[in-house]
Amino acid sequence: MPTEQGIVTKVESTTAWVTTKKTDACKSCGAKSACHVVGGGKEMEVEAINNAGAKVGQKVVLSFETSPLLRATFLLYVFPILVLLGGALIGDKMAPRFGFDASIFSAIIGFFFFGISILFVRSMGNKMAKKDAYRPKVMKILP
Repeated sequence: MPTEQGIVTKVESTTAWVTTKKTDACKSCGAKSACHVVGGGKEMEVEAINNAGAKVGQKVVLSFETSPLLRATFLLYVFPILVLLGGALIGDKMAPRFGFDASIFSAIIGFFFFGISILFVRSMGNKMAKKDAYRPKVMKILP
């Protein structure tokens, strides 16, 4: 389970806003849509579920569950490529029926399917961002 340390900047009813240093792990994080860049891009401010009852100014440990992170990563990076390839294969098989060049028709259908998959990924990403499993959690308060 990946963890990060940060400082609580704001507390709401069930969540806390935590400022943490931006790392390379941020690029592939499934919860990055809940983060906001502050401090010239060197820090991230993330809304996390406040399980530990942290208060403003406290140093805390954030955790991210690995399984939902892997699902989000698959959906973001692998799924569109698989759909693109599937669309290209379908276009290649359908081209002779319509009298088109197989390469061109394959590319057109492949990119059409890719565009549809991007819309699907965006829709699923918005739904996933609302689920607690895909959001970081404040696990403990540090001294």
